[in-house]
Amino acid sequence: MRSPFLLALLGCSLLAPAFAAVPAAPAGSLVFVGTYTGAKSRGIHAFRLMERAGEPALEPLGLAAEMAQPSFLALDPARGLLFAISESGTFGDRPTGWVASFRIDRATGRLERLSTASSGAPGPCHLLLDRTGRTILVANYSGAAVASLPVDASGRLGEPVSVLRHEGRSVHPTRQQAPHPHAVTLDPAERFLYVCDLGIDQVRAYRFDAATHRLTPHTPTHVSLRPGAGPRHLAFRPDGRFAYAVNELDSTVTVFRHDASAGRLETVESVSTLPAGFAGRSTTAEIQAHPNGRWLYASNRGHDSLAVFAIDAERGTLTARGHVPTGGRTPRHFGWDPTGTIVAMGNQNSDTVVLGRLDPATGAIRPSPHVAAVPSPVCMVFLPPAP
Repeated sequence: MRSPFLLALLGCSLLAPAFAAVPAAPAGSLVFVGTYTGAKSRGIHAFRLMERAGEPALEPLGLAAEMAQPSFLALDPARGLLFAISESGTFGDRPTGWVASFRIDRATGRLERLSTASSGAPGPCHLLLDRTGRTILVANYSGAAVASLPVDASGRLGEPVSVLRHEGRSVHPTRQQAPHPHAVTLDPAERFLYVCDLGIDQVRAYRFDAATHRLTPHTPTHVSLRPGAGPRHLAFRPDGRFAYAVNELDSTVTVFRHDASAGRLETVESVSTLPAGFAGRSTTAEIQAHPNGRWLYASNRGHDSLAVFAIDAERGTLTARGHVPTGGRTPRHFGWDPTGTIVAMGNQNSDTVVLGRLDPATGAIRPSPHVAAVPSPVCMVFLPPAP
């Protein structure tokens, strides 16, 4: 029997196919999971993506590398490198977070540490690698700063080139008494870096110079969101015409029209990630546009679901298409395999990663019955097999 969610999707009018079709996921991909460490975890865990009885499954490969609080991860598939932030409080004798780079053993999933460097400020919580593979960009939540770090040809990190600090506050009595940069996102052309700052209800804009690794403040410097929204992460539609901020504190998504030449975001609308009538406590975490550009997903922690939206091809606006249960508690992050066929949903407070298979025609996700045990999962990234 089809689920009510899937039946609802099939009964809705769908967008005309404006983006490329999605191929099948490659078997044998490595999956790395960043975790919060302590009594249950000691670092980054590795798995192999497999098929079991026709359903996607994760084969455990064990602890890939020991590291303190390796929450968010980024990959360089071409060079076989992985980068991770550490949310631990010090780097050497300095009160700052740090970043590590690793070489990946594709046969075993083991990680060989190559280098470490300061994240530029305390409390890093998110990072990304630019497409040249030469710059790591970091959001430092408690340090109220965004930073850029160079990466050499061997994958080794240098000390920060730019460290830019935010100022201000907003209305929430405990979460917004200071700036809290929560995510770094490059536009598809990688000319501008956009930083969601939960503490000041702004998405701030910087010009990015890939040749020098430098960030400089842009004009306009930011776009403001509704007071108390708490912007957390930002995702672009693949064509770059629209961007979507998921707001942690009020469980909404804000839609922006993106002027790529001017580096400007213009607010279009804001929609709830929760079903009508939901009265429990819930906050959002992750947001991603599907590679085919037709679907947007955002995670709800409390409602414990992925909210699914159809994206209007011309206006970029969102239409709610239901919710996918993540099969656990507190889905902090979800990650797509490179083809956009398989999604990994990490349930932080139930220590599980649940895979789902996408129907690209409807946006529906069918969870796999095979559940992987992972202590305090935070972030999942897929490395496809070498060509």
